[in-house]
Amino acid sequence: MPINVSFLQDLLTTVAEQGRQYLPSALLGEQKEGVAELAKALLSGRGEASGVAIARELLGRYRGLGPEDRKAFFRLVADHFKPNDAAVQAAARAYVEAPGEATLLKLRDAVESPRQEFFRRLNLAPGATAEIVAMRRDLLRLGKSEPGFSAVDEDMAHLFSSWFNRGFLVLRRIDWQTPAVVLEKIIRYEAVHEIQGWDDLRRRLEPSDRRCFAFFHPSLIDEPLIFVEVALTREIPGQIQSLIGQQPVAATEAGGPPTTAVFYSISNCQEGLRGISFGNFLIKQVVEELVREQPQLKTFVTLSPIPHFARWLDRAMASDESGVVTGPDRVALQMLGDPGWLDDPDEAEALKPVLLALAAHYFLQARSGDGRAVDPVARFHLGNGARLERINWLGDVSEKGLREAHGLMVNYLYELKDIERHHEAYANDGEIACSRAVKGLLRVPPRSRSKTAEAAMVLADRAARPITRAIGDGGKSS
Repeated sequence: MPINVSFLQDLLTTVAEQGRQYLPSALLGEQKEGVAELAKALLSGRGEASGVAIARELLGRYRGLGPEDRKAFFRLVADHFKPNDAAVQAAARAYVEAPGEATLLKLRDAVESPRQEFFRRLNLAPGATAEIVAMRRDLLRLGKSEPGFSAVDEDMAHLFSSWFNRGFLVLRRIDWQTPAVVLEKIIRYEAVHEIQGWDDLRRRLEPSDRRCFAFFHPSLIDEPLIFVEVALTREIPGQIQSLIGQQPVAATEAGGPPTTAVFYSISNCQEGLRGISFGNFLIKQVVEELVREQPQLKTFVTLSPIPHFARWLDRAMASDESGVVTGPDRVALQMLGDPGWLDDPDEAEALKPVLLALAAHYFLQARSGDGRAVDPVARFHLGNGARLERINWLGDVSEKGLREAHGLMVNYLYELKDIERHHEAYANDGEIACSRAVKGLLRVPPRSRSKTAEAAMVLADRAARPITRAIGDGGKSS
């Protein structure tokens, strides 16, 4: 496949070079206003050769623009390449007066944004797909600072959903023999558990019980779109350091061949493809690959972070109306301000029931505006048909894990026979599939009062002692 792609790009480059002879000299100058003229010329209906040349020239000019000029470029695309209001109204009236195939097609053509055709033509240039994805990254970083930017983003996302259709994606295994240009990007793009250089990467790729798979697109050579890291074990793990530490536990050391595949990190690589879903396809295809390779695997589970839990808890504590965090909870949670709580068994044991109960509420009862789970990782896995299997106490005691989730992690279980049922229940009714163990963490008033009272007593005892400890080496990610 790389040979075919390279041949096509060479061919387009030749067409673009030859097409430059058809461009007006005014479009080949260095003035900044030439970007606007090139953009308008791209939609003027010129021939294929000149279209490729214009697209290539425009992308080259865009690369040389500064932040403010790029913002002006998107303002131009938003304001000048939108549907014609009068044409839409006329087509809509015609359809209402005479509904039919012909009037419907005219209405569809009138409604479709010229911005989509603009980006389609821009994609004629060699290597343009990667550059247009980078353009959307620039647009996303601008946010909603200008009227119309959201519409441009929606048009680009609509196109990307077709350009990056599952049928175009190629699954590749990443191992220690993969070319260095790709391995460097795996290190750079890892978004869940930072890879601390080449030795750390080798520990995640080389052992026989480790796997890594990535999706690639033919137009983005050696650029992974998304990748997943997998550990093959005999049990469902509850702590990430056992998988990615300096001496990760191997499945064979646990007494036999692995029976469990643990998806412990899923990282999206291209910021410009935000909102374009690849993860559900990735997990399903990786499961198929693993079962084909090792049919004894029976359990497919994640070990996932809870990146927004600490922020949610801060908001809940700041609110006097929610009633989620009780008075004794607030007393107990003050221990989190002491960096030594992790080293003190009494403090940790007192905090454990409070944090686990609040985490169960966070997953099972807290809801976003659309009635779904508030946690983004939960929305992803629940939407794919997984079950919330377990909330793990001190699952990630790295600095990041403590900062984002007070050390908690979760397992989502992909039970193959139940995936479709769980997916439908969540998609249709917002129903969250979970184990009895997770449901059992939801607070029962009498028991919770006694546990939080114990926590308050421990805190009172600690208040009499100076706070001098700090988290030791065991509290840092390797």
